[in-house]
Amino acid sequence: MEHSHRYQAYPTQEVAGELEHHLDVHRQLYNHVRWDYENSPDDDKPSEYDQNNKLPELKRTWPVFGELHSKAAQATVARFHRNLSNLRKKKEQGYNVGRLKRQAPIDYRSVTYNQSGFDLDEKRGRDRFVSVRFSKIGWVKIRYHRPIPDHATIKEVTFKKERTGEWFVSFGLETDDSNLPEKPDVDSLDASNSVGIDLGILNYIHTSDGTTVDWLNLEDEYQRLRREQRKLSRNEKGSNNYEKQRREVAKVKRHIQQKVLDYQHKITTWLVKEYDAVFVEDLDVKGMLEKSHNARNKQDAAWRQFITLLEYKGGLYGCHVVQVEARGTTKECASCGVETAKPIWVREHSCPSCGFEADRDANAAMNVLQRGFSELGVGWPEDTPVETALPTDTHSVSAKRVIEAGSLGVVRDGEAVS
Repeated sequence: MEHSHRYQAYPTQEVAGELEHHLDVHRQLYNHVRWDYENSPDDDKPSEYDQNNKLPELKRTWPVFGELHSKAAQATVARFHRNLSNLRKKKEQGYNVGRLKRQAPIDYRSVTYNQSGFDLDEKRGRDRFVSVRFSKIGWVKIRYHRPIPDHATIKEVTFKKERTGEWFVSFGLETDDSNLPEKPDVDSLDASNSVGIDLGILNYIHTSDGTTVDWLNLEDEYQRLRREQRKLSRNEKGSNNYEKQRREVAKVKRHIQQKVLDYQHKITTWLVKEYDAVFVEDLDVKGMLEKSHNARNKQDAAWRQFITLLEYKGGLYGCHVVQVEARGTTKECASCGVETAKPIWVREHSCPSCGFEADRDANAAMNVLQRGFSELGVGWPEDTPVETALPTDTHSVSAKRVIEAGSLGVVRDGEAVS
């Protein structure tokens, strides 16, 4: 299993200058690789292997490229071809795409060392700090808030400069799946140890067993963002004051992103620890953002990021995480399957066929649960009537309670317990 650990870095002024320099040289190398590819004949475009073989010649022609570590330079070439491959896939899917653009200094902000050229020294440091050495750059101190597991292998290391001016170091790790907990046998799953999740409108999530989690309130953060953006608009673009204020805006945006990510980490950890199987809707988030008048709130929800985290945590904690078809989960009756059209303002489900009544989102969550069993090839237990599996009472958990308690795993009926 592949995953990553990210740490904030605190380079000295001298080392920060070297990081900046290497970042710019890698950007120049990326742009040269792009130029070489674009100016080659259509029937003879160089492959990643071909352009890697050109690196020794490039270093002789432009000595500045000789300052780069060989593996890091190859990773930059691979980066261009990976971007090219992604562009090709988008075109095959029907998207109207152009060509890869030349990278400006503000856009190119990370460098990867693959397999070699770096060294992590956990003894070189004190308290919660350790140091990482990058070849031809130097030692960088990082805040080591969580140790890298002993059974994990470091495959690559990336240093990155955020738009805020802060530095971060990420370790790409590979873990042997044999060290991970096994997922429960699918035949042991039922409505008591599994849950369906409806990604809601009034609530962030609504589970099939009657728990709702409120939205994270970001109004204060957005007020601050609007205030900082107004200040930025008053400065002359390109001036020192403009750059200083641009960083302030970037810091507020990053704070919002980190707050949402932290919230999602707490919720997803609770879900995979609490249940043996978690079923979630496979949403077309891009389409929702393009069509909805409520796009900003949906973007704040970061549902695709939430689902990705859920799948990642499922692998770590031995939980089945399955995405199911989202279409029709709101209209379809969880009891009899009859579809009933409901405008967005109708918050209750009342089936005209069987008379089953439930909260709109609770009904959708139950449909997600039943579809999840079908995806796993396990039929819905005949001795589990929907009315029994779907509780009539709902327990709501506030966003503040999630943040204060650390995760929903220590919350019951709105109260924190040990």
